[in-house]
Amino acid sequence: MTARITTVIPTALVLLAVAGCGSNVTLDPPTIPAPLINSIPLHVAVRIPAEFESYVHQEEVVLGGEEWSIDLGRSNAIFFTELFSYMFDEVTVLKPEDDESQYEFDALIEPGIDAMEFSVPNQTNTESFAVWIRYRVKVFDPEGRMIGNWPFSSYGKSLTTTMGGSEALQRAAVLAMRDAAALMIIRFKPQEFMRALAAGGEVAAQEDASGNDAVQATVVQGANK
Repeated sequence: MTARITTVIPTALVLLAVAGCGSNVTLDPPTIPAPLINSIPLHVAVRIPAEFESYVHQEEVVLGGEEWSIDLGRSNAIFFTELFSYMFDEVTVLKPEDDESQYEFDALIEPGIDAMEFSVPNQTNTESFAVWIRYRVKVFDPEGRMIGNWPFSSYGKSLTTTMGGSEALQRAAVLAMRDAAALMIIRFKPQEFMRALAAGGEVAAQEDASGNDAVQATVVQGANK
């Protein structure tokens, strides 16, 4: 069941051209094919923090003196809103200045970026651009208590042999975002999410056997915040 979104974020974004050494890249919002999942029967509010929507990562590559800038913010905001619309029955998008107490919902979700890194070919002696994004998704109950905190990392890689430099970096970032969506869809456990809401407990991230952050959640009873 596809969620009814009551607030829509504009989608007009433009890919910037290469300027000087390195490149400035802004992403067009990647699309998500409708996943074959049963949506969680909840009405959630999605609060997009200002720092998430305006997130820009800048990096100077020592080898070659190239300066690279990649603007993830707006595309991330649109991308995660679309993702949550598949995951929940109903979604209301809140602006940073909106007062959530004026809205009715079962849970409030707030995405964020903890860190980002990328590599370019002259750093790795390969023909690849690679992007790593460390996301964090926080979940609050209607009273404002945190019931969920999921840190997880995503990865994307693109070859320069099939496209130009800024295009390859853009493609790697899009693949990292889609990797994040797949992680959330696969590991976000509906029954545990709803149990946490019902019990007033906290849903905490765990590490898998390899030491990587997993979105797999467990409920900790009575850990209200």
